[in-house]
Amino acid sequence: MQVDTLINARWIIPVEPHKVILEHHALVIHEGNILDILPQQQAQEKYQALQTETLDTHALIPGFINAHTHVAMSLFRGIADDFPLIDWLEKHIWPLEKKWANAEFVRDGTDLAIAEMLRGGTTCFNDMYFFPEVTAHQAIQHGIRANIGLIMIDFPTAWADGPEQYIEKGLALHDKLRHEPLIRTPFAPHAPYTVADEPLRQISTLAAELNLPIHMHVHETLHEVSQGQRPLKRLHDLGIINPAFIAVHMTQLSTGEINKFAQSGAHIVHCPESNLKLASGFCPVQKCLDAGINVALGTDGAASNNDLDMLGEMRTAALLAKGVAQDASAVNAATALRMATLNGAKALGIDDVTGSLTIGKAADICAIDLSDIETQPLYNATTQIVYSASRNQVSDVWVAGKRCLKNRQLTTLNLAGLKSKIAEWQQKLSAPLE
Repeated sequence: MQVDTLINARWIIPVEPHKVILEHHALVIHEGNILDILPQQQAQEKYQALQTETLDTHALIPGFINAHTHVAMSLFRGIADDFPLIDWLEKHIWPLEKKWANAEFVRDGTDLAIAEMLRGGTTCFNDMYFFPEVTAHQAIQHGIRANIGLIMIDFPTAWADGPEQYIEKGLALHDKLRHEPLIRTPFAPHAPYTVADEPLRQISTLAAELNLPIHMHVHETLHEVSQGQRPLKRLHDLGIINPAFIAVHMTQLSTGEINKFAQSGAHIVHCPESNLKLASGFCPVQKCLDAGINVALGTDGAASNNDLDMLGEMRTAALLAKGVAQDASAVNAATALRMATLNGAKALGIDDVTGSLTIGKAADICAIDLSDIETQPLYNATTQIVYSASRNQVSDVWVAGKRCLKNRQLTTLNLAGLKSKIAEWQQKLSAPLE
């Protein structure tokens, strides 16, 4: 049988089934999907490929799913470091956004982020930011899978002047993008403290009608949960929390809140490095997993991380969970990898499409070269990826069977031109605010 691509790899870590590592296997891609995974000798006998890749020192894993981003904010990387969240937002980020956040800013910031993410093995991101139509356009142009949040916030911005217009523009964008194979459009109300009850009720109704997830910052800081009614209680009362709800951060949780959230079937996106940098607190990840909650991983924006490195995020998540739980077996390597891939797909409602190297799913693949001295000797490929490998070892990336990174070179982005644009933005953003 003739197929598009056959990749021979030293290891294939499908994530599904859990903890499985296949050695000397081949992955077969045809028409953008995974057609087969089988021993290399059998693959050679069964298939004739238009293109064959031999990656003798590599592990193939599902492409990472960065389940919470603000990709355009990559242009703010390093501009307001070492401030607590409220100061960071109110005194630095929001004033800069008021002056500079326009369609051009979002276009160039998105390109910067997509370049970084693809080079780090990320094949899908879940975004929340202004001018989502621009982010979607760039994602489509560069061939990366994306959930583009339909942003909602109470106050006017350059994109919309109030809740009614946010919803109107969001619905129009959803309708425009509904047939794009790589794009989904969840609702993205910013946070309980920035969105009033009535817009949340409207979003809840629309999300149910359109079968769309809701993606929201929740319980990010102690300050947030200390202002009267607990935000989770309010969201439960509003009927927002259900199996299509994605709560980001969740650093301030009681045992009762964990149990009630687990019963709802909703999802958590853990952003450990951003939470550490902003001193926001610690999500009790192992307790949440033990309660049956699906916990995914996100980097947050590069303005508060300061990178979009899912390999680094995965390692931090595993190590931090052990410290918080005071248990060295908490969030083991296989679980951390699952959080960065399949759990993200489940949270976004796309686990039937991506998140694991499974026959029938999209060929969203990351190849990691484990031959470097930093990952030698090698006894277990999964633990080596989680605890030792760096994103510089990501050599190749496919999204829906299309190669977006080849031997560390991007195939859909011009880095020289991008760097020139970023230098112009650095000059603009460095100027004093009037």
